[in-house]
Amino acid sequence: MAALLCAVTACSSAPDEAADEDPQIPGLPSPSVAGEAGPAPTAVPELPSVPEEFTKQEPNWSACGAPSAAQGGGAAPGADWECAGLTVPLDYADPDPDGRTLDLALVRSRTDSEQRVGSLVFNFGGPGGSGVATLPRMEQRFEPLAGAFDLVSLDPRGVGDSEGVVCLDGPGRDAMLATTAAPRDAAGEEEFLARRHSYAAACADASGDLLPHLTTANTARDLDILRQVLGESRLHYYGASYGTKLGGVYAGLFPERVGRTVLDSVVDPTVDVVGRALGQTTGFQLALDHYLADCVAGPDCPAGRDLPEAYRFLGGLLDGLADQPLPAGEGRLLTQGLAVTGIVGSLYSEGSWQRLSRGLREADREGRGDILLAAADRYHGRGQQGGYRNLHDANTAINCADFASRPDLDTVRAHRAEFEAASPVLGRFLVWELLGCTGWESNSDRDQPEVAAEGAARTILLVATTGDPATPYHGAERMRDALGEDVAALLTYDGEGHGAYTSGNPCVTAAVNAHLLSGTTPDDGTMCT
Repeated sequence: MAALLCAVTACSSAPDEAADEDPQIPGLPSPSVAGEAGPAPTAVPELPSVPEEFTKQEPNWSACGAPSAAQGGGAAPGADWECAGLTVPLDYADPDPDGRTLDLALVRSRTDSEQRVGSLVFNFGGPGGSGVATLPRMEQRFEPLAGAFDLVSLDPRGVGDSEGVVCLDGPGRDAMLATTAAPRDAAGEEEFLARRHSYAAACADASGDLLPHLTTANTARDLDILRQVLGESRLHYYGASYGTKLGGVYAGLFPERVGRTVLDSVVDPTVDVVGRALGQTTGFQLALDHYLADCVAGPDCPAGRDLPEAYRFLGGLLDGLADQPLPAGEGRLLTQGLAVTGIVGSLYSEGSWQRLSRGLREADREGRGDILLAAADRYHGRGQQGGYRNLHDANTAINCADFASRPDLDTVRAHRAEFEAASPVLGRFLVWELLGCTGWESNSDRDQPEVAAEGAARTILLVATTGDPATPYHGAERMRDALGEDVAALLTYDGEGHGAYTSGNPCVTAAVNAHLLSGTTPDDGTMCT
């Protein structure tokens, strides 16, 4: 289906107004018992030292232009922001400055405070989200940190203006996303597989030499070059959603260089591709339960007056769209796949629930799909002119570089009942996302990232939300255990949505700020409500 690859791989914890523009993406599950830990970690191969041409370069910081189409477009950031490029090796097994390199896009806002702590590097998730476009747009959310830190972000390799992977043009992606969300017979299954193979071939044609090197481990190594170029002895870091996986991998590779770190909306590092997707399906069902319970308690819920009626309504709406899409603005159609995406994208934040209700009401009572289609477009990063940022192509490329497993049709059939039990409405669609890497060469030997960081100072704060739909709460507990004893503390937010710090909860805000600004870490097990 491809429409929900973000959904089963980990989207961003951007605040509601930014998340509406770019819910950003944990990773994909080998056929094993769902949720079961995968094979033991493999040893990290010894790599050559990175030459000083990379670690001692001096970026040419200058005024930022407007974000590119690949980054999502928009207005140029204010005068407080400056941009530059960072050169890194394509292949860390052969880090030759005269060989193939990558130029990564950077952005920062500097502080002139005498209380400066250092540089704080951000990754907002995906994988595939542009930090260069996102950080300036979210600066008000991080204003309390700006007095003590230079705020820094980047487009990771393969993302945005860092040689962003682009596999399809706008019309091609429109056609791909408009297809039926779940095949209904053997012919539909073969057609689905053919589309996935065709997409993989298009990506290989566009970026073949780059794709094997888009691993999270290589991005973590890029972060360590950035740390040195910024003149920091340790990496201070804020990672959200997939950014927590990146932060965990960095800690595993460079435990002695970990500075004050916040990992918010934490990816489970212990499960395989099936387990991860099934966990997210359960998370989205929980969010759907909470949304519908809130909706039916109100005076004019489009889905009905109680939960059984609401689930019958949603199922009927999606079944009807498989055969008869709804008209939606400028000659476009709301198909079943786009409707599923619009619903799922609206579950990332409680602030989107009212808009979801309006979209369901419009579809049911007016026979139109404008609102749900707009929600799907926001999720996919589709601009008003029909172009797309490269979030989803980069998301696929990075996940497929990271994961060894290549689930097939037999995997889908074997786990379909589990997914449908986990979510009677969404499970039948989300199970097909197991085929997201069909046709991609496998360059990894495992699905689980290596995050063990024995020896790291206790400077990592994990923040998890009990009602998080995209990175279920238990993933944070498993990340804490995988990092190692006394490496990280877990702060729990008893609330809704994907992203605790950017939710505005005063308790979470105070705890995270204290951790980053003064190094005062809350006790493991602290609860915010």
